[in-house]
Amino acid sequence: MKIVLFYHSLLSDWNHGNAHFLRGIATELILRGNDVKIYESRDNWSLANLMKEHGDKAVLDFYNHYPLLNSISYDPATVDLNQVLRDADLVIVHEWNDHDLVKRIGEQRKKMSFRLLFHDTHHRAVTEKENMKAYDLSEYDGVLAFGGVIRDIYLKEGWVRRAWTWHEAADTRVFKPMSSGNYEGELVWVGNWGDEERTKELFEFIINPVKELKLKATIYGVRYPAHALKALEDAGITYGGWLPNFRAPEVFAKYRFTVHVPRGPYVRSLPGIPTIRPFEALACAIPLISSPWEDVENLFTPGKDFIMVKNGEEMKECMQKIISDDGLASALTTHGLKTIWHKHTCSHRVDELYIICEELGIKNISKQIQL
Repeated sequence: MKIVLFYHSLLSDWNHGNAHFLRGIATELILRGNDVKIYESRDNWSLANLMKEHGDKAVLDFYNHYPLLNSISYDPATVDLNQVLRDADLVIVHEWNDHDLVKRIGEQRKKMSFRLLFHDTHHRAVTEKENMKAYDLSEYDGVLAFGGVIRDIYLKEGWVRRAWTWHEAADTRVFKPMSSGNYEGELVWVGNWGDEERTKELFEFIINPVKELKLKATIYGVRYPAHALKALEDAGITYGGWLPNFRAPEVFAKYRFTVHVPRGPYVRSLPGIPTIRPFEALACAIPLISSPWEDVENLFTPGKDFIMVKNGEEMKECMQKIISDDGLASALTTHGLKTIWHKHTCSHRVDELYIICEELGIKNISKQIQL
């Protein structure tokens, strides 16, 4: 197939956790023999912040880790969509694109024969409903939603005629178990502070337990305000700043366990959507402890893939168990890794996408190339 993807950014994962999945899907599509073109808006927010903080080296490191991937920078005001979309079989537009571009691509769909999908990987369908309603998806063939509850919102609100659940998954070519030889600490957490959506939970499930247990811990991420950095310092937690997503596996290997603390909107209103972080941890075979979330779609087996705790006291108890019980840690990582390999890789998701393409009548679906 000739596939055109409109991403917020392929090159940058600065405050852009979806980059892991988007990169993995693009890689898998290319390896199956598809002609894949990826477009990202020039000076997009994520890339602009990355370049401001880390310069050209960050982009060069991306290319070193993803030699198959490249993006085409465009100006939304001048891009020739007639040329870009010519002869395309499938076009996927990620929801981190502006309303005008989304509408204009839909207008091109009326003139051409490609199939067009909108890809939603955020909680804005609940938290910013009017903003999402403003997207003109009238000419789109449907929505790829990263959870059943998001899919149902699109259908219930009448924003689209068709929608499919398309969960995120691990790019196991990049996210895989690694050995470091020796541990540098007990806990590592990779996550952004964001817009105060989980401040209470971060204190309850990470900062306070680490402080009380006097653990050696490191936190990576961006958008940490002064009060957050002060809290980390008071708890004896090392702040590592931005971590390139593709370096997470080697960092995970240096610590005994990690935790998952979902943002408030997912816990309160979007059950069944864990975001990318559990997929990353389990794929790298690091023991995972999670604060509460409802796995209504049975993606995992809590208690076997990871341990879910109800409150800060349970988190402290579980942290101590993981540190002292190598057998428990090994059992969790073994089961979690098997779960990823069995049903949550980017290869699985491309298989699902191919089924959708067949439903949409796309004929020339490329077979996988064995490398």
